Amino acid sequence: MSDATPIPDIVVTLDVMLARRKMKAKDLAAFVGITEANLSLLRSGKVKGVRFETLARICTALDCRPGDILDIASGTER
Repeated sequence: MSDATPIPDIVVTLDVMLARRKMKAKDLAAFVGITEANLSLLRSGKVKGVRFETLARICTALDCRPGDILDIASGTER
């Protein structure tokens, strides 16, 4: 991969899954074991990374797979 190749953004669609599962962010944060503030940062996509353990706990709580809450942005979504 050359330096000129743009790297697409990761889009966090956690809010969509929370709504589908009718779960409050506060309850998810408690289940996962993270603060509501850190969950808010994750929901807004303002984090540089997430631990696999945290991702697994989120998916367990929401009965989903990582691909259900993470997506690749198309070129027009920036």
